[in-house]
Amino acid sequence: MRRTGWMAAWMVAGGLAASLIFSTAADAAPCWQPPVTGIVVDPFREPACTWCAGNRGIEYRVAPHSPVRSAATGRVGFVGKVAGTRYVVVELPGQRRLTYGRLASSRVRVGDVVVAGTELARTTTEFFFGLRVDGVYVDPAPFIGRLVGRARLVPVDGSEARPAPPAQARCRVAAAGR
Repeated sequence: MRRTGWMAAWMVAGGLAASLIFSTAADAAPCWQPPVTGIVVDPFREPACTWCAGNRGIEYRVAPHSPVRSAATGRVGFVGKVAGTRYVVVELPGQRRLTYGRLASSRVRVGDVVVAGTELARTTTEFFFGLRVDGVYVDPAPFIGRLVGRARLVPVDGSEARPAPPAQARCRVAAAGR
C-alpha cells in the first residue's frame, strides 16, 4: 500500500513537471526584441474592413541604413518588392508571420533559417513591422519587449568597470487569444 501511494505521488509530480518543461512555444506568449532602434511614428490601427484604411503594423522613424534584426527565430518566406517597396517576411511556428518593410536592402534569401537577432536587412528612413496570425493582421506592440538591463555600480576610483550583463527584453501583457 505504502509503495503504491509513493508511486502515485511521483507519477503526479512527474506529469506536472513534464507539462511545465515540455509546454510548447504556442502556449506561451512571445516576447521579442525590437527589430530596429527608432521612434514609433504611427502605431497599429486596425482597419474597419479588409479594404478599409488603417495601419496594419507599426511605423518607425530610423536612421538611414540602420540594421533590421529578426525579432524571432523562423524561416524566411518572402524577400522582394511589393508596389516598389522592399519587404522580408519571416514565418514562425503557430501560423505567425513577421513582416519587415521599407527596406533599402536585404541580407537574406527565401528559405534561410534565421534566429532572433540575425540581421535581415537595412532600412530607409522609415521602417514597417507587422504581424499576421492565421492570416489576420494583429498589433505586434504587446509582443515587443523593452530592453532592460540590471542596474550596476561603476567604480569611481579609476579602476576598470566589469562588463555589464546583456539587456533582456521585457514585454507588457501578452495579447489574449493570439
